[in-house]
Amino acid sequence: MSATALPVQHQRPRRDPAAAERAAAEFLAALGVDLSADGLADTPGRMARAYAELLTPREFQLTTFDNDEGYDELVLARAIPIRSVCEHHLLPFVGVAHVGYLPGERILGLSKLARVVELFAHGPQLQERLTKQIADWLTSQLRPRGVGVVIEAEHLCMTLRGVRAVGSSTITSTLLGTLRDDHRSRAEFFTLTGVGAR
Repeated sequence: MSATALPVQHQRPRRDPAAAERAAAEFLAALGVDLSADGLADTPGRMARAYAELLTPREFQLTTFDNDEGYDELVLARAIPIRSVCEHHLLPFVGVAHVGYLPGERILGLSKLARVVELFAHGPQLQERLTKQIADWLTSQLRPRGVGVVIEAEHLCMTLRGVRAVGSSTITSTLLGTLRDDHRSRAEFFTLTGVGAR
């Protein structure tokens, strides 16, 4: 079984940590937060570093292998933890992604499914776009017979503010290839993800 490693790099944004910290201090002060209070003096720096972490994906090697055995059943990674930031309010949304594919000539190192989710989750996002980006990227890189992605997430912009719909979650899905076109494959995918079982 021969392995192929493809370095995956995201466009690294130009950063200015000092400017981000100053901006965070000004932002908090403008909202009436007393930064001279105990425990708050270092908050602007921590806030800037936290957002830098949320907005920047890690680079990784995408490792694929020849599908020598001709495996043709569903490969599914369930409940991959996901954290992203809503592009409308810059508040986090957190949940899980279920990612599966029907192999073609190549199979993927399993940990890389989680890495691909992380790659697209970092940065200002929409859950709908994120779901499709993961599916499209796996399709272009693996050329599988089918890809399915389901994301279940709680959006803090809905639960902490505005409508304050505490406990609500949003489910999005993208199905491509056989997982979209064949009703039995589609049903198997949704059954194995557990979506709709609750």
